[in-house]
Amino acid sequence: MPKDQLNSGNIVWKGYEKVLFRLAFIYFFLQVFPLDWKYYRHLFSLNWFNLSFAEIFRIAKYTPQFVSGSYHPQDWGLAAFADWIFILMISVIGTVIWSVIDKKNTHYTRLYAYLRILVRYRLAVAVITYGFLKLFAIQAPYPSLSSLNTPYGDFTSWKLFSLSLGIVPGYQAFLGAVELLAGILLLFRRTSVIGATIIIFFTGNVFMSNLAYEGGEVVYSFYLVTLALFLVVYDGKRIINLIILHIPVAPARQALVWTGQLKIARFVLKSALILVFVLIYGFSAHRSSVKGGYHFTSRPGIKGLKGLYTVKSFTLNGQLRPYSLTDSLRWQDVVFEKWASLSIKINKDYAALNDNVETVPPGTGSLYEPSGTKGRVYYSFNADTLHHTIRLTNTSVLSDTSSVADTTSFTTASSRSANPATDGQLSYQAGPDSTLVLSGIIGGNRIEAILEKNPKKYLLKAAEKGRVRGLKL
Repeated sequence: MPKDQLNSGNIVWKGYEKVLFRLAFIYFFLQVFPLDWKYYRHLFSLNWFNLSFAEIFRIAKYTPQFVSGSYHPQDWGLAAFADWIFILMISVIGTVIWSVIDKKNTHYTRLYAYLRILVRYRLAVAVITYGFLKLFAIQAPYPSLSSLNTPYGDFTSWKLFSLSLGIVPGYQAFLGAVELLAGILLLFRRTSVIGATIIIFFTGNVFMSNLAYEGGEVVYSFYLVTLALFLVVYDGKRIINLIILHIPVAPARQALVWTGQLKIARFVLKSALILVFVLIYGFSAHRSSVKGGYHFTSRPGIKGLKGLYTVKSFTLNGQLRPYSLTDSLRWQDVVFEKWASLSIKINKDYAALNDNVETVPPGTGSLYEPSGTKGRVYYSFNADTLHHTIRLTNTSVLSDTSSVADTTSFTTASSRSANPATDGQLSYQAGPDSTLVLSGIIGGNRIEAILEKNPKKYLLKAAEKGRVRGLKL
């Protein structure tokens, strides 16, 4: 499209250029500017004096949802392409009407400049919020003890990808630094094309990774790539002439000159954006990383119980069930995490949760632990260390008000009301020789299990200490 010039009075765009711009303007405006009433309903419900880390992320991850889902980031799956088609149809209709009505304008230089500002700030906010998640290595957490004791084949592709990224926090931080650099470059007009170019390659790789590993960010990552491509198009011809064809090019001249109140308003808005999405959000992300991230509950587990336990004896409803790898009712092992969570390995086939869309849930509503894995049942718990009892909530099942299609509702298993059919209450008693006795009601059944702690060592842990003297287990 034609380049911005300070004196645009003599600019005349070709007919097809004006038509293409009208289509692009309507399309990208609808894609980046929140017109969805559900977004504002959420926005006005926030406490802006106590804005949480999760809420800022949710604001930043806006995509229009005119025909698909509700305003929940978890709903942004392939159905979101229906919104793209709807927006494109509206854009085509709007372009036809605009072309019929507007016969006088010879160019849209200023309007083009305003649209680029809107798109680059929208893109900057998106990659900065994701960049902080990776910079502090909290987007993909280090594998839990339960994950380390789950067979490779019991994970989905996207969970394996997340676990693989989680074991290399340094590399994850590097990826976050690249995203942050690209986002910061987008905040300034003169460096925006560099930031957009970085995003095309970086987020393009994220898009391909989501396709390959069946991740839930296919639509959103492709959405960001399209925004970056739009920004690069403006300087595309000049870049090709300079770098590939070695033809001298003149620097682009800006179409907008900010003076008076407009200059002040721009400064205030830009400062507010940096304050919320860079300073406040960055500080909140760091604070979250110090607390252990957002994928696992922040409640501590029971002191001294963390570890892998082999089930030596298991009684179900008064019937002793001997050891068997094929028994669908007998427990095989139990893992207590350092946080208030435990998992039980059983030979029972069930539909695995697939919460593979990146969200920062409020409170302890994350479904990361049980998602993308089979073969283990996960429970969060509240412990009474005085009476040695634990109240269990099954996080591997949906809420009692959810359907199979609504596996990503914010009413997660960790925040729903008690369900006797899946939850339970156990008493625990430490015995001699690293044994632990569990007894009580779980899932409507009375159980008694004698556990023996397994002093298992992990090669992954040993490798973290370095390879100078070799690895020993």
